[in-house]
Amino acid sequence: MAEAYLIDAVRTPVGKRGGGLSAVHSADLGAHVLSALMARTGVDPAAVEDVIFGCCDAIGSQAGDIARTCWLAAGLPEHVPGVTIDRQCGSSQQSVHFAAQAVMSGTSDLIVAGGVQNMSQIPISSAMTLAQPLGFENPFHGSTGWVARYGTQEVSQFRGAQRIAEKWNLSREDMEAFALESHRRALHAIDARHFDAEIAPLGSVATDEGPRRDTSLERMAKLQPLEPGGRITAALASQISDGAAALLVASEAAVKTHGLRPRARIHHLSVRADDPILMLTAPISATRHALAKAGMTLDQIDAIEINEAFASVVLAWQQELRPDPARVNPNGGAIALGHPIGATGARLMTTLLGELERRGGRYGLQTMCEGGGQANVTIVERLG
Repeated sequence: MAEAYLIDAVRTPVGKRGGGLSAVHSADLGAHVLSALMARTGVDPAAVEDVIFGCCDAIGSQAGDIARTCWLAAGLPEHVPGVTIDRQCGSSQQSVHFAAQAVMSGTSDLIVAGGVQNMSQIPISSAMTLAQPLGFENPFHGSTGWVARYGTQEVSQFRGAQRIAEKWNLSREDMEAFALESHRRALHAIDARHFDAEIAPLGSVATDEGPRRDTSLERMAKLQPLEPGGRITAALASQISDGAAALLVASEAAVKTHGLRPRARIHHLSVRADDPILMLTAPISATRHALAKAGMTLDQIDAIEINEAFASVVLAWQQELRPDPARVNPNGGAIALGHPIGATGARLMTTLLGELERRGGRYGLQTMCEGGGQANVTIVERLG
């Protein structure tokens, strides 16, 4: 099978809700990373065959195929198409998968993959809540098939996170310690300038805004749980954020034609699903499936990025897979850095590539939980 290469990757800083990127139109957020990606790679934008972007809540500034709008807002060639996809939190990781699959199939040679989300302007789940006046209380309301299978119980990421904490016997104190470490690692990465090469500053914003230098276990302990008697608090969840990220995916022919130097190649990609009510457990089975398909063990993976949707998600995954904790989210995760849902998958891959290069590692693995009980897994091999 033909290879798919990752040529380069770039992202905006991740802005906090109401922060430095909150007033930037989603099309301009995406345009910014597209322009930066074209400049960094030196590739002729006219040679790009498609732009695949992840985005959730595609309304308002994110409606009308935001992938296409971002490309045009960047002033790039009109003949290049774009498509927007929604696999919930894994949308832009899936965009990388679709781009790689197109290249590996021989259908395309040069594709941009990425994602964008401005959660300050378009609140999370807006695509669901805005339909309530039309008679849809939630996405499942009125579906006889869904009710027959799952009843009318609550379906939410918050309930899933709480149930995971209970099922894997994760205490609030354990999760708070994990959250504090996420902030510590993220702040260390910022201070050590680990992110400088992957970030294209936007306006006055040059650094991720989420990590908190003043947080502590004592401050976390004072927060009220999301539900009475529960273990999950806001400190144990990913932050609402704004941002965008983009990668250039190329075939071997495109590498030669355009004189490109790949940073990595796609070694494996897959997606699996699990219980949609627990919702956030699929990275466990998906990682096992991916490693088995790739003929690998977790010991062979030098750096891992698993999205910190909630502390319970990562801790349950670690409890089941038993990785070296030092290799898991070594630069912090979404609890500290934020989670602009449509862009996070591409952001994680951008950070993973940089981490592999810093530590001279060979293989990196990325996974994340997604709405509907799904999870993508990508394994990349660093080149050079």
